[in-house]
Amino acid sequence: MNHTLTEIGLPKDFIEKMKHLLGEEFPSFLESFDKKRVYGLRVNALKLSPGDFPPLSPFTLKPIPWAEEGYYYEEGERPGKHPWHEAGLYYLQEPSAMAAAKLLDPKPGERILDLCAAPGGKSTHIAALLKGEGFLLSNEIHKARVKILSRNVERMGIAGAVVSCEDSRSLALRFPAFFDRIAVDAPCSGEGMFRKDEAARQEWSLEQVTACALRQKEILANAASMLKPGGRMLYSTCTFSPEENEQVIEEFLSVHSDFSIEPGLNRPGLDRGRPQWSKTGRQDLADTFRIWPHKAEGEGHYFAVLKKSGEACPSKAGKQKPTVWLKDKAVEKAWKDFLAELFTQPPSGLLRKEYLLFGEQLYLLPSEMPDCKGFKLSRPGLHLGTIRKNRFEPSHALALFLKKEEVKQWVDLAADGEEVRKYLKGETLSAECLTSLSGKKGWFLVNAGGYSIGFAKLSGGILKNHYPKGLRSV
Repeated sequence: MNHTLTEIGLPKDFIEKMKHLLGEEFPSFLESFDKKRVYGLRVNALKLSPGDFPPLSPFTLKPIPWAEEGYYYEEGERPGKHPWHEAGLYYLQEPSAMAAAKLLDPKPGERILDLCAAPGGKSTHIAALLKGEGFLLSNEIHKARVKILSRNVERMGIAGAVVSCEDSRSLALRFPAFFDRIAVDAPCSGEGMFRKDEAARQEWSLEQVTACALRQKEILANAASMLKPGGRMLYSTCTFSPEENEQVIEEFLSVHSDFSIEPGLNRPGLDRGRPQWSKTGRQDLADTFRIWPHKAEGEGHYFAVLKKSGEACPSKAGKQKPTVWLKDKAVEKAWKDFLAELFTQPPSGLLRKEYLLFGEQLYLLPSEMPDCKGFKLSRPGLHLGTIRKNRFEPSHALALFLKKEEVKQWVDLAADGEEVRKYLKGETLSAECLTSLSGKKGWFLVNAGGYSIGFAKLSGGILKNHYPKGLRSV
């Protein structure tokens, strides 16, 4: 197939560089840019078993080989517009990126850091693998992106995650040898996204590659100091450049003799790293991973799993300081009255004593959370709701955390029906939905096809919509 620079839209320096690196492999690599990109969604295991989703799905799905939670869907389909997206049943994620959390392999009960977390694909995947047990710190240095990250953590119904906005050096000073596993999805030149992202092509330069590599080395070094002995760290990028991949890992290992590349890992569809692209040709770089668009259905990615030497030891819960609200009997009563109203038996996770009252906002803190005074937090845990004149108003985050089986009162709307679309627009639900609610009052969990999507409050025969105004569809 003949190509021209105008047809492909790739930077000239990038083409020359990849031609030199790939040799005979280059023509098939170049042809991949003429192919249509693929689309993926990852089922949220906190909501349902990934294998249970395909029979329910209105989309055409095909399994992604390196992540059993992941599925390709057809380009013309729009799962982001379906009510189940707002219910957090799945996360729309580039298929290659799903390999990151699987390679990190977090275990329930562990302390995990996602260092460069926005928009939240890897964090929400990690949280699902933790199965509601342990502590996840999702950090993003850019303030504008932190809001997106917090929103996605909330949408996926995650309780045990804290969202922060700090640089890697500040985190390293606060959390020495604290985490069992760390994900470093480092800022990069974005070459692997060229097929789907015109901005990445426009912003790329050889100078940018060099600058990214310097920043990656600093971030990785700071992350290393936060990992416990025996811990595992994942380094990933979405670029092809050896300067940002094999050569970053090569230099890191030359400085950090207590780290090694973890061998023997195998995920279907992942290609091996290229030792010949390093400066010293160290052969263990073959145990790192690449995803190539001409070899697999996904965009370009690189992964390295690093193991820190030493004896792994179990995490111990961080020391909790006395919380403010426990001293406020009116707040405590408002919360307990709400629990009695909504639940026959509240989920055990809501009965812990690690609460934080920030102004009128009540949060449930993860049990492993250390003292974070002076820390830039966007989300200190699960937002439970707001205290208004000694009464409690539940949050949207709490609704997405709950399941209808856990509450006394709920309304289930058809996932493909008009009523659920009206609810997502902020409209009052019709009389047909109220028929079975005669004589009742108070808070109701609203569900779309069996999965929680928000709260409504029944009073005077009217089910008032409490879907957040900022999320309402037009």
